[in-house]
Amino acid sequence: MAETDITQIRVGKDSVGLIGLKGLMEEMAPDYGDTSDEEIQSYMLQQLSKKNYISPTAREDYKRAFVREFRKFMGQPYVEAAPLEVDIKVLGPGCSQCDSMEEMIMSILAEIQLPASVDHIRDMKEIARYGVMGVPALLINGKVVCTGSVPPRNKLKTWLLDAKFRIAGSPDKK
Repeated sequence: MAETDITQIRVGKDSVGLIGLKGLMEEMAPDYGDTSDEEIQSYMLQQLSKKNYISPTAREDYKRAFVREFRKFMGQPYVEAAPLEVDIKVLGPGCSQCDSMEEMIMSILAEIQLPASVDHIRDMKEIARYGVMGVPALLINGKVVCTGSVPPRNKLKTWLLDAKFRIAGSPDKK
């Protein structure tokens, strides 16, 4: 596992950086594609615990996250945990537009008191994995909502409020 291979994943309600996850999944791919979830969990927990602190009280959450990430990596069906908060990803290399969108989002989140995880993905290879053709791009709960420009503040606020109502289980506003 490469020391510089740090990948952010969702573990329970937290976003966690893990050293060596991508390398481990690449190593496992030929032999573990048809393996049970329990075997994948056990092996990944054992291997990733060598370079990462995994709290004994959070091991079950990590195991579920490991299987989800491995199945996703393999292109296999997986169970995505229901989000407890809004998951926001700003995709862009760190230009003024990307940074402006991130700042505007943070301001709106504070204004509407919405708990959310906000990640700014700057690595172009990682951005390419999302299949977007222009930056800045914005994903809310895994859905691409805009690409190529910074939307107006009121549009961002509408999208975030809509995501808030979906998380809360409220019916969609139409």
